[in-house]
Amino acid sequence: MNPNLKWKLVFILAVVLACVFGLVGRPEVPTSWAQVKSNFGQRIKLGLDLRGGTHMILQVMVDEAVSLTNDQVRNQLATRLRDQQISYGSIEKLDDTRFVVRSVGEGQGSGFRDLVAQTFGPTWEVTTAAGEANSFALTMRPSEVARIRTETLRQAVETIDRRVNALGLSEATVTEHGRGENEILVQLPGVGDPDQVKGIIKAGGLLEFRLVRGDREYSSEADCLAAHGGILPPGTECVPGKASASAAVGQTTQQEVWFLLDRVPGLTGRDLRTASPGPSSKGVPGRFDVNFTVATQRAADFGRFTETNIGQRMAIVLDRQVNSAPVINGRISDSGLIEGNFGKQEATNLALVLRAGSLPASIRYLQEGTVGPSLGADSIRKGFTASVVSLIMVMVFMLFWYRRAGINANVALVLNLVILLACLAYFGAALTLPGIAGVILTIGMGVDSNVLIFERIREELRAGKANASAVETGFDRAFLTIVDTHVTTVVSCIFLFMFGTGPVQGFAVTLTIGLLANLFTAVYVSRAMFHWYLSRMQRGAALSI
Repeated sequence: MNPNLKWKLVFILAVVLACVFGLVGRPEVPTSWAQVKSNFGQRIKLGLDLRGGTHMILQVMVDEAVSLTNDQVRNQLATRLRDQQISYGSIEKLDDTRFVVRSVGEGQGSGFRDLVAQTFGPTWEVTTAAGEANSFALTMRPSEVARIRTETLRQAVETIDRRVNALGLSEATVTEHGRGENEILVQLPGVGDPDQVKGIIKAGGLLEFRLVRGDREYSSEADCLAAHGGILPPGTECVPGKASASAAVGQTTQQEVWFLLDRVPGLTGRDLRTASPGPSSKGVPGRFDVNFTVATQRAADFGRFTETNIGQRMAIVLDRQVNSAPVINGRISDSGLIEGNFGKQEATNLALVLRAGSLPASIRYLQEGTVGPSLGADSIRKGFTASVVSLIMVMVFMLFWYRRAGINANVALVLNLVILLACLAYFGAALTLPGIAGVILTIGMGVDSNVLIFERIREELRAGKANASAVETGFDRAFLTIVDTHVTTVVSCIFLFMFGTGPVQGFAVTLTIGLLANLFTAVYVSRAMFHWYLSRMQRGAALSI
């Protein structure tokens, strides 16, 4: 046997063994047929449409992040103006992207503009307020608004992905959805009861640490307004609290409570580094607290905030609801404790939310649906039947039309499918119903490649060439055509993956892997098998093709 052919066959055998190991050899080497099937079932992950599960479409309220940035800038500017001894009358928010600074001191206008430029750079535009002397309007530039919205959506996708995967849902899909609607698609294969996951996604939509004004709670929002003559103090708002938010540790109350809070938070969930549940610091059996640490870049600011407000209460606001309102007993810089009268599961879920990161804005559920496992099983059965029937019909046709050379084509087709499934297993990709369609199309492309090669070989044999020369010329002339068709199809798949949604992306991924595998099997493997067959033929014998 030709040494080059020997090494080719060894390489092909190594590829086959690697594929078989990837499909059935893990997580442990099987010792029985039942274990082979079990390993195969674990390695080939099924998508939502085949396995069943839950899908949700969420909308991120990105304008909340823009508004929060406005609030933080106003608060920061007020502090800097006091530090630089620039006098002003008031700072009033006009909308999410604008606010006005009124009655800046005489002769301090240029200093005010310089301070804004140094502090906020080119992201805010300063203009003279119309009709108001010594007053300035600050407007967030459109490019900065667009950046905040884009960054908010991206951070929401990453945060939700970390949260659902922290629950062990390694096959969950979290991706942007829609066109310009700030929507997120969440798919949870195998999750029949999504309530816990939904709670984890929603919890802490916007986590804030905000100062409580006054030392009392209110029974309703109307009661809160009435207590202040119908007009709330500047920079405050009434926020509802959980029934247990104002109860003593270890006790509960069913009375609804409302709190008067500062609008601008002293700290947000984005500024936390780690969080973990722990037993109640009060020693109450069955109750838990949440320990947290603050990111280094925010520790100093939070330390000043808590030191200034020792003795006052700080509300922990989750999803615009006061979860707890503990008293600030001392300066908190790099670590702190949330005493919320939590149960064990509540403390664990809250810590998980804080570790994964607070969502930069709240979310709204637009759609929620469930795919039953019976529907998924029916899809698997029909998809499997379609794949097997198409493969058998193709193999029978190849044997009938190309005789012994058809065996060569059939081996290449089977190996193509084995490599395709092994790549899905190694990459951890999920097989979906559109993915099965990609498998069937891969079979068609594989047949097309073999037909091109075999018809070229037939032409060379009819021209009177010897068997070996006809095979070599047939492969050489068909190669460029095969590469051309495969490359153009792969380019199409790339665009499908870039601009398509989940099902279309699954089809594109499966078809791309199948096409690349087909180049290897139809050209390299098939050619090596022809060489092996020719080496065993008697001199002068006709090639069966």
